[in-house]
Amino acid sequence: MARLVYSAIASLDGFVADRDGRFDWSMPDDAVHQRVNELHRGVGTYLYGRRLYDVMVAWETMETADEPPAVQEYAQLWRAAHKVVYSTTVTEPRSARTQVEATFDPEAVRRLLHSSPHDVLIGGAHLAGSALRAGLVDEVHLFVSPVLVGGGTRALPRDVRVDLELLGLERFANGVAHLHHRVHAVH
Repeated sequence: MARLVYSAIASLDGFVADRDGRFDWSMPDDAVHQRVNELHRGVGTYLYGRRLYDVMVAWETMETADEPPAVQEYAQLWRAAHKVVYSTTVTEPRSARTQVEATFDPEAVRRLLHSSPHDVLIGGAHLAGSALRAGLVDEVHLFVSPVLVGGGTRALPRDVRVDLELLGLERFANGVAHLHHRVHAVH
């Protein structure tokens, strides 16, 4: 059975985007990008909310020939994976291997996890919050950037209690800390 993994790059004060929707402060350096790639190598499917899909779909056509190897590899990983986009406004996918669903259905995700030979990564703070509330998330990977943005889109939901076990902590030269947790229980 596959694991459902939530991964996000967040500010130290817990936001994936600031009040203006910007996330330029979160761009990973080569070492962080390589670690993100390690995590994504085992992923067969990405689950996205519309806003994150709007950002990530750039990887479909992005020219990476002049980019560092970690960026080139990430583009290959992203293009090879299946994507499910949850949206009431997107009706046609803008990338290959992509399906659009109007609503997030926890039971459909459970079926996907039971049938998938590869892990499933959920992206987008709101969508991940729904999956956490439904008790679907197995692991959380937060890449915490050394910046305070003061508000915006929270990386983690406010209205759910989740007991976690710290499995790993990595420090990077650029000040990013990677926190890897296993989900134990949702209350």
